[in-house]
Amino acid sequence: MKIEILGTGCAKCKALEEVVKQAVSKIGGFHQVIKVDDIMEIMKYNVLSTPALVIDGKVVSTGKLLSVDEAEKILNTF
Repeated sequence: MKIEILGTGCAKCKALEEVVKQAVSKIGGFHQVIKVDDIMEIMKYNVLSTPALVIDGKVVSTGKLLSVDEAEKILNTF
């Protein structure tokens, strides 16, 4: 599973990256977590607010900081 965190470096973006890493460690397995901070790359996803969470190319959350439980629930659907 390829997991991307879209954000330009704000506090919420950094926090979401940590939340997702914690959720990934809870579910186990190999999952690639990538932080995308290039605005041109972010724009390719048509995301209007960050942080955003993208799993396997699909935007699943935008504009909010998820809890570890919320992130884990989203990850388990893939």
